Amino acid sequence: MGVEIEIKDLTKSFGKQVIWHDVTLTVPAGEICVMLGPSGTGKSVLLKTLIGLLKPDHGSIMIEGTDIASCPEKELYEIRKLFGVLFQDGAMFGSMNLYDNVAFPLREHTKKSESEIKKIVMEKMDLVGLLGTEDKLPGEISGGMRKRAGIARGLVLDPEIVLFDEPDSGLDPVRTSFLNQLIIDLNAQINATFLIVTHDVNTARKVPDNIGLLYHKHLAMFGPREMLLSSEEPVVRQFLNAQVVGPIGMSEEKDADELEAEKDMELPPLPPIPLQQEPSNGIPRASQRPPGEWCKLNGVTPPPGSFAKDMNMTIGA
Repeated sequence: MGVEIEIKDLTKSFGKQVIWHDVTLTVPAGEICVMLGPSGTGKSVLLKTLIGLLKPDHGSIMIEGTDIASCPEKELYEIRKLFGVLFQDGAMFGSMNLYDNVAFPLREHTKKSESEIKKIVMEKMDLVGLLGTEDKLPGEISGGMRKRAGIARGLVLDPEIVLFDEPDSGLDPVRTSFLNQLIIDLNAQINATFLIVTHDVNTARKVPDNIGLLYHKHLAMFGPREMLLSSEEPVVRQFLNAQVVGPIGMSEEKDADELEAEKDMELPPLPPIPLQQEPSNGIPRASQRPPGEWCKLNGVTPPPGSFAKDMNMTIGA
């Protein structure tokens, strides 16, 4: 089962440039969360801070009673063993075949025998559908296969937290859909805590249990998927529905003249909330909520047509 990540008052800057400040949220154990935001809002910086590669200016990151923002290096090294990470480009060693790439964390962090390592590596390669490709070099396979190999490597230490840094980057829509299904199936099987950084709105609308949005150096909102997909908050509504009208502009924030020109414009209706994507076997994940549950519990009327099984949603229409 995954573990909870409790983030409180987290602030990070590089010199005089503030990346984000006072970020507070709880990533629930075993659930899938997506973190969105315009380019340059520090989503990848947040992931690097969560695993201790970057130190925050202040704030805390509590994992199983340890504040990894301030703990000694030796303790941080142990806590990192709870993590599996898929980096944006796969970060595979180009001179190693896929088998050795996936085996690397086991050889680096454990004293397992080569026979034990082989059993684990083949199990994870099978899990991501890459059996039979062990001898190939990263340069000999497609981008989607490299992503899956990166996931396999991230899983070999049986992590309780898995971080995905733009897993859909560079993939076409079909491969993105296959990758999303793989992520959902993996979460159903291992029950780890998943945090995904992405720009893909369709992924955010269908995959996660929870959504967060970083904007203008702060966390605009974080909560259950249905809460954000039914939100009238301008920046949340604009981003999650890929709309032009709203506070976000080409340079992150629109100026006063642009906002003034839009003030009387009528916003398009919120699109229907799609059903959450299920595991391939059709059995809901442990953390999956019944469709419409959050809306019902909070007295929110979802957009017309929400949660229809045959819904054909077009973002930004």
